Amino acid sequence: MTHWLFHLRSAPLSARIGLALIGIYAILALFAPLIAPYGESEVAGAAYQPWVAPFYLGTDALGRDVMSRLIYGARNTVGIALITTCLAFLIGTALGLLAATVGGWVDTVLSRLIDVLMAIPSLIFALLILTITGASATALVLVIAVLDSTRVFRLSRAVAQGILTMDYIEVARMRGEGLGWIIRREILPNASAPLIAEFGLRFCFVFLFISALSFLGLGLQPPTADWGSMVRESARLISFANFATWQTATFGLAPLLPATAIAILTVAVNLVVDWVLHLSSGLKD
Repeated sequence: MTHWLFHLRSAPLSARIGLALIGIYAILALFAPLIAPYGESEVAGAAYQPWVAPFYLGTDALGRDVMSRLIYGARNTVGIALITTCLAFLIGTALGLLAATVGGWVDTVLSRLIDVLMAIPSLIFALLILTITGASATALVLVIAVLDSTRVFRLSRAVAQGILTMDYIEVARMRGEGLGWIIRREILPNASAPLIAEFGLRFCFVFLFISALSFLGLGLQPPTADWGSMVRESARLISFANFATWQTATFGLAPLLPATAIAILTVAVNLVVDWVLHLSSGLKD
């Protein structure tokens, strides 16, 4: 903890901005019921109210408070994206390191299976599976985790193969160390830098992928608040916006609210990933 606090004090401005933004999102996600003025699916007023008190970001087509749904969307969209990314990394890293270390038929079978999955376009595959199984949160997490684990498998396998050529791996084998010990104590620590960077990138891709599926109607289902579905629901308001007055102009700005929330989090994560990768690589300024 002291080690990371020392690095945090010397972190560049970009990393501090990224950490601050991620912290804000985390607070919104964890304390959404306490922060949001209304419930996630509570009908608080008439439909399409302008941006005035008590609806500071207006209401949607059902009269639900947009600000409250944005706050709850942080919990749903970001939380599911984080769970999905962790599961994808658990599957992909474990199989990738195993394939590289064991080699032989294990490596061949796993690699060919991954090739088959990667040959299918991710969006088409996800749409097909979710259409068959139904767009539940569990199905969404499992499908996207399996699809993204293929990219993690490729990276972890390639990195591990480079590490396995090092002398200290041969020394560990001559000492009689087991497969699990070599992976856990020798390969994984030395592969941490590219894996950390990939985790941040995968999180952004998963986050955007879930939002895209929700925009298409196969992500998180109503009445669950989700930023992708909020963009779809409010997109029709653009054609009704009249920029002559502020109240009618807000109709055209409504789809930008969840889209901006998605963009800001994506940028913030990348800022932090760049800093962590710099620390893990051991490079000096």
